Amino acid sequence: MGKLLWIIIVALIAFWLLGFVMKVGGGLIHLLLVIAGIIFVIQLLTGRRSV
Repeated sequence: MGKLLWIIIVALIAFWLLGFVMKVGGGLIHLLLVIAGIIFVIQLLTGRRSV
C-alpha cells in the first residue's frame, strides 16, 4: 500500500508541474497536490515503512 501511495504522490507532482508550465488544470490539480501532501505527511508521521 505504501508503494502505491508513493506512485500516486509522484504522479500528482508530475501533473502539477506539467499544469503549472502549460497553465492548465486550474484549482483541481492544486487540490489533489494538497491531498497528496497530507497523505505524505501522515505516512511520515506514522513511521510505517514497507519494503
